[in-house]
Amino acid sequence: MKTIKILGTGCAKCKSLYQNTLEAVKLSGIEATVEKVEDIQEILSYHVLTTPVLWIDGKSVIRGRVAEVTEIRQLLLQ
Repeated sequence: MKTIKILGTGCAKCKSLYQNTLEAVKLSGIEATVEKVEDIQEILSYHVLTTPVLWIDGKSVIRGRVAEVTEIRQLLLQ
């Protein structure tokens, strides 16, 4: 099972990345937990300066932009 986190303060980009991630998980058919991290102190603990961030299994894979569903799906299937 994959552990996915969306790091962001709740802006429109963060919400879009969260929705795209949920759709990508659904389309890929994998088991995953998807968590939204909006607390600024917790986000800073990940040592990222730009949001939104897509964090998969302990790694930052996308930073500072909204990824498309197809791109996220490819990352999940790797």
